[in-house]
Amino acid sequence: MSWVARDEAVVWHGFTQMSCFAENAPVIVERAEGRELIDVEGRRYLDAISSLWVNTLGHRVPELDRAVREQLDRVAHSTLLGNGNRAAIELAEALAPRVPVEDPHFLFASDGAAAVEQALKIAFQFWANQGVRGRTTYLALGQAYHGDTVGSISLGAGGFGTDVFDPLRFPVRRSPGYDDPSWADTAVSLIEEHAPELAAVVLEPLVQGAAGILVTDPESVRRVAQACHRADVLLIVDEVATGFGRTGSLFATEQCGVRADLACMGKGITGGYLPLSATAASPRVYEAFLGPDLGERTFYHGHSYSGNALACAVARRHLELMDEWEVIAGVRERAALLAELLRERITPLPAVREVRQRGLMVGVELAPPEDGLRWGRRTCAAAVDRGVLLRPLGDVVVLMPILTTTPDELRRIVDVLAEAIDVVCTG
Repeated sequence: MSWVARDEAVVWHGFTQMSCFAENAPVIVERAEGRELIDVEGRRYLDAISSLWVNTLGHRVPELDRAVREQLDRVAHSTLLGNGNRAAIELAEALAPRVPVEDPHFLFASDGAAAVEQALKIAFQFWANQGVRGRTTYLALGQAYHGDTVGSISLGAGGFGTDVFDPLRFPVRRSPGYDDPSWADTAVSLIEEHAPELAAVVLEPLVQGAAGILVTDPESVRRVAQACHRADVLLIVDEVATGFGRTGSLFATEQCGVRADLACMGKGITGGYLPLSATAASPRVYEAFLGPDLGERTFYHGHSYSGNALACAVARRHLELMDEWEVIAGVRERAALLAELLRERITPLPAVREVRQRGLMVGVELAPPEDGLRWGRRTCAAAVDRGVLLRPLGDVVVLMPILTTTPDELRRIVDVLAEAIDVVCTG
């Protein structure tokens, strides 16, 4: 029995139509080295999507492997509900001066959607704890994607098969996404008009990732943040995809020169090793929850594996390596090279409608002449056949190389993508 058949017999894959799973030739990974994944047959694939945007420094990094093993010799997990653990404290101390929130406190979870869900509940209860009535809704953007829990899909602008869950979704105010040049103007107007009913504004700073890498400029984000401040509306930045170096700074919000009330992070926080996420809260927000023991101001929310010691230990070592290896400077250099390669090899192709890039986050939008051609999926399949792992968002091919990807590996990614587009779209 093949590995694909064994997989299909017992595993239900997310965002995957299982009736087509086997025929789409899935890669069954057994191990990895550096920037390459190796399947059960020994074939190698350059990981050009960072294992769905989570891997930062590569696979099997000796220093990160060691951090996990050393923590195993201490304790793998203990509850953070009412008690603490050293690994979580040390990670929070290391993150505090780096996140785009002043003097933060961190509430840990296991994935980005949970971090966003926490932020939504915190923002809602923040106003309730102060006796403020009516601040019960949110402003989110068109094209937004913030995860797949009920709260996060409510913030999201649909798509990804979420229409079936419309009866569960709560309504939000909706401003245009980054594909609209006037998105910030509209957002500012809506904030000013609806401030008395808004608990918070939620946005992905600089890049709407799952929308197909839609990008905006720092000044537009800054204008919206300033409007929140003037109107006394909380600002939540979703840095799950953009955090930990992807855009050329540790957090994308840094480039906008603003501070948020709440920041959500996940994906790259552990370098792609273990599930971990966090919601960072400003003093103003955190202090609104302080009160008598077991009182109504308490935030009655938490997860069994919140602040898992193994994940926190590897996340802290990952932060240290980001500094020791000067990763952010390297990202800027690689991003400049990647932009040049895309400009030379991909942008001129007749099948390409647009190339969008911020740092090492790239969306190559294809232009099929009619619906149903599945150019995105077929192009990625052709790239995988050539040893480069890509994944589409509709007809947008996403490139998200690992932050330590070498110049030669970047050239290989772009060469393979150009060949795949040629084979699928013109062959």
